[in-house]
Amino acid sequence: MSLRAVERRVKPFRINLSKSRMLLKISIPQKKLLLLFFTAFILFSCKEKYHRNKTHENVSYSSIEKGEALSQEYCGSCHLVPGPSLANSASWEKGILPNMGPRLGIFFYGMQQYPSFKNDKNLDSGFYPSSPVLNFVEWQNIIDYYTATSPDSMPSQKRQHPITTGLTLFKPIVPPYSYPDATISFVHIDSSNKTYSLIVSDVIKQETFFLDKDLSILDSLPNKGPVVNIDFNKENLLACDIGDLNPNNGKSGKAIIVKEDLNGKFTEDAQPLFDSLQRPVQISAADFNDDGKTDYLVCEFGFITGALSWMENLGNEKFLRHVLRPLPGAIKAYINDYNHDGRPDIWVLFAQGDESIILFTNEGNGAFSQEQVLRFPASYGSSYFELDDFDKDGYPDIVYTCGDNADYSPVLKPYHGVYIFMNDKTNHFTQKFFFPIHGCYKAIARDFDGDGDLDLATISFFADYTHQPEEGFVYLKNNGDFNFILYALKEAEIGRWLTMDAGDVDGDGRQDIVLGNFSIGPVLNKPTTNWKQAPPFLLLKNTGK
Repeated sequence: MSLRAVERRVKPFRINLSKSRMLLKISIPQKKLLLLFFTAFILFSCKEKYHRNKTHENVSYSSIEKGEALSQEYCGSCHLVPGPSLANSASWEKGILPNMGPRLGIFFYGMQQYPSFKNDKNLDSGFYPSSPVLNFVEWQNIIDYYTATSPDSMPSQKRQHPITTGLTLFKPIVPPYSYPDATISFVHIDSSNKTYSLIVSDVIKQETFFLDKDLSILDSLPNKGPVVNIDFNKENLLACDIGDLNPNNGKSGKAIIVKEDLNGKFTEDAQPLFDSLQRPVQISAADFNDDGKTDYLVCEFGFITGALSWMENLGNEKFLRHVLRPLPGAIKAYINDYNHDGRPDIWVLFAQGDESIILFTNEGNGAFSQEQVLRFPASYGSSYFELDDFDKDGYPDIVYTCGDNADYSPVLKPYHGVYIFMNDKTNHFTQKFFFPIHGCYKAIARDFDGDGDLDLATISFFADYTHQPEEGFVYLKNNGDFNFILYALKEAEIGRWLTMDAGDVDGDGRQDIVLGNFSIGPVLNKPTTNWKQAPPFLLLKNTGK
């Protein structure tokens, strides 16, 4: 029966609203027909709203609808509510949701013991709820919503332009020495230093190398722990010792002063400047309370706990810790005076859950207000950001990368890559550009080709190494109006690049690039080369104008 025929059959009725009564004059067959019509309409609406995947075709629409409503309440309490399309069904069922369960007080469900850290001595006893915050029927509704409406497999990337192999702007230079199983966690080009031009740190060897412009080793410094970052100030270097490199909730990280003697030799202080840090990944010096003493910002990335904090210098090598945000995932920070009031403000990228970029405004006397300027779903795997001015209006724009793929949904994701967000001059940001790169880990914006605009250099740590090994290093040449031409370098496929820096290694006025090889760690697909036999780093010498 057509819809018009149904309309004709149910037409003979009237509604009388007088005296607050509704009188329906419908025959019994007409009532049944009307009930069938509206039931079919509701089912049709649900079917249109929710598309079930092939592996969960029998899940009820009612449970899915309830699960969506519950997800807004429970999944949005800690981070941005994720849409089911952000991961494939198997990842929701076997990875994401089982790890979410304990956060809601559910440790065992459906004959499955969910993974948790409730016996971790480093966690407070109240970290997990003492009892479930929702019942098992509601939990199943959430499971049904995500597992039934998510894709069976992730869609492919959508690129307007292909990546072309054959980049001629850079000449790859392999260092004159090598060793197996390199795990480079930090590289830095220092064009201002008269002694060394490049610093490279290996976390497994626990050694930091200082090299000249010809890549000869001037000095090597044994580290007391794995160094993942170094802060440079006028007097000394400050090494960030992450403690235990593998994910954990312990507090074994340290800040260590590194001194250079008159002969250019480096030594670490016997005692840390301060310690008991949760897997710190960056420590930066600034005077936050204007008392003339050097304080320190600490990104304690942690694991399921962590914090962004600043250490107030009390003098006499004493520090007082102030927590700015008691959450894990602080991965990159910049300190600048964005509002020109004479006080150092802080921009920070948080990963590991509530992924976002937050601006901490210094209100004076060590107090900060905060504004979340960008927020991302937890599956994005935020990895890096920069403050750059693409339109030259004097206000910082944001280059952002996402691609950490070692957690609960280890599949290639089409939304991983490099993004550009433009500032409207009031620190409100709008996405202007996106280029998909599987597992993108870092992007650096510089005018590499000397034509007056900002180009991009990117690396990936979770690239599609089987089908697209060129994703490991991609150069995006800016042709104006955010039209980027994409290039790869065949020689750059020899390593697995975890870290990268740009600067003038040899003093010729051009921006060179150094890539650090971290040859171990989980991978999503089989590489075409043996990273463990590759050099610890690769220098890309800029040969442009």
